[in-house]
Parts: sequence; C-alpha cells; structure tokens
Amino acid sequence: MTHQYELMVILSPELDERLVAPNLDKFLKVITNDGGTIDNVDIWGRRRLAYEIQKKTEGIYAVVAFTATSAATQELDRQLKLSETVMRTKVLRAEEAIALIESEKKRADEKAARKAARPAKPVAKQDA
Repeated sequence: MTHQYELMVILSPELDERLVAPNLDKFLKVITNDGGTIDNVDIWGRRRLAYEIQKKTEGIYAVVAFTATSAATQELDRQLKLSETVMRTKVLRAEEAIALIESEKKRADEKAARKAARPAKPVAKQDA
C-alpha cells in the first residue's frame, strides 16, 4: 500500500549546489525502482542552521514530496543516513506533516489570543 510522504534533508554545505539535484536523484531511485513516484523536489538552497550539526553552521536544504510503500521509504531513509553528504533527514507521512503544521498554527493562534487578551500596561505619566 502506498502513502504520500514528505522528506526533508539537510546536505553538507561543502557539496556544490549544482550537484544537489543529481545527488538526491541517486537516492530517490529507491522510490522509483519500487514503483513509487516523486511528486515534487524543492531545493531551498544554503541556509543557516539553528544549531551546529557536525561542527557546521550551514546546510543545503531540500524537501521532496513522494508517493511510495513504507518499505521503500524505510530503505530510502536508511541509505540517506549512510551517506556522508547528508547531515540530517526527516521523513513524514503527508497526513502527519499536515497535522503537525495545523497543530503548530493552532498553538501560535492561541498564544497570540492570550497576548491580545492581556490588559495593556499603564503608561507612566511624566511630570510636566
């Protein structure tokens, strides 16, 4: 049974940005060879990391949407983790990704509502 997945991958900044797509294609063959489809490859490019990974402060981000079996997805994740050019990976089923985004938005909306509901701090009057 196939599902829709989203893969976020952070590649080493030493990798030439022109080689990112061919490098990803090499891994994505696992999906296509198993009968899955690659729906979208979105290369975000070089970004600053929130924290150091492997003593690096930057990474090349890419997001891939694909449809595949869970076995092919596990094999893709395994191969990505073995690669030295891949610093981090995260594979989510599309339904989980959507639910995660919605819960994060709800949390942010609730926080904004609490902040708006707080009484304004009185402004101190200055002597004239």
